[in-house]
Amino acid sequence: MNDILKSAHSGWRYVVFLLLIIAVVKALSGWFGSKTYTEGDRKLNVFTLISAHIQLLIGLVLYFSEGWYKLSSAGAPAVRYFKMEHISMMIIAIILITVGNAKSKKVADAVAKHRTISVFFGLALILIIITILLMVKEVPGRSFFGVS
Repeated sequence: MNDILKSAHSGWRYVVFLLLIIAVVKALSGWFGSKTYTEGDRKLNVFTLISAHIQLLIGLVLYFSEGWYKLSSAGAPAVRYFKMEHISMMIIAIILITVGNAKSKKVADAVAKHRTISVFFGLALILIIITILLMVKEVPGRSFFGVS
């Protein structure tokens, strides 16, 4: 079962990353181009939010079922990375996505909605990229999204 979840978690990251990039680019375009906030923009943001939460749930199941929380982080950098850095930074990124989506709903102005999504989703994207780069540095044999 854990192998299936690992594969799902590993593969689903591409969906989250792609949706997040598209959402940030569209929001920046809407913000700087003073475009209207469409139903398509709203749906894209919600799908990005949902995909990130699915990724979080799969990750949490793996974290607890594989016992990462029990391991001593004093030893190998890979253990420390997965036990502390990966999970905490990804949770913060998903919180940013969630807060950004919620705040954008409360704003009436279209440009302000785009700005809110740009800032919160953009910060989440930057945090995710930093976390991936840390993984490449700390975990032997890992590369940026499988690209060497």
